[in-house]
Amino acid sequence: MASPARGTDDRGVIQDVDQLLERLVKQEALSGSSVELEFDAPTKDWVARRSGPCVNLYLYDIREDLQRRVPTWEDARGTDGTVSGRRQPPRRFRLAYLVTAWTQRPEDEHRLLSSLLVCMLRNPMLKPGDLGGALDETDLPVYIEVGQPESQERSLADIWTALGGELKPSLDVVVTAPIVINLATPYGAPVTAGPSIGLSSTNGAAEEANGSTRRKGRAAAAEPEPVPQETVPHGAGKDQGGMQLRVRGTRR
Repeated sequence: MASPARGTDDRGVIQDVDQLLERLVKQEALSGSSVELEFDAPTKDWVARRSGPCVNLYLYDIREDLQRRVPTWEDARGTDGTVSGRRQPPRRFRLAYLVTAWTQRPEDEHRLLSSLLVCMLRNPMLKPGDLGGALDETDLPVYIEVGQPESQERSLADIWTALGGELKPSLDVVVTAPIVINLATPYGAPVTAGPSIGLSSTNGAAEEANGSTRRKGRAAAAEPEPVPQETVPHGAGKDQGGMQLRVRGTRR
């Protein structure tokens, strides 16, 4: 069996999601303002180095969306529609971001968070063609969720504790993005005809009335005479082609 073929373009998905969020936030939430946008972890050291207003998108969790997983392989078809191989279906992963606003005054932070919240709510699904990079190549949409209830796996209080900072207002943004793993296997030629069963038997010259055909020697058996054959289709009409099963024997 031939080994699976691996592609080279199963890359850059996380970076493409970062760029997608950056483009979305700058266009619809910041609207050309001087507020910076960063993806660093908002630790105490990072806060100490900050000098101006900033929006932070910190990627803190990556998990597969098991509810959208397809367990079976799918057909890969050529331009003529025929099956040319088998491949794994796309896998979808949930990228969770801790979104915070950093300014000198709390009211300015709240104003930024409000703009960010509306921005995410306006874009619950982004279609291919507007995504960029490897995300467009999958020809699948990207989903954005914001402010969903906390789960046992993700607690914002635990995240702030791990970062070593104090709890502050934030948005929990989850982006569900597809990843295509170009792992394919070869596939056999398509079946174009149904099976049929053929039964045939060897038969000598015209049998004598007293059954003297059993006297034929082995030398004569070494060169069998033409075998009449009748094809009996299995599950189809007699004139249809397909696989033939032949059972041969000799008369005694």
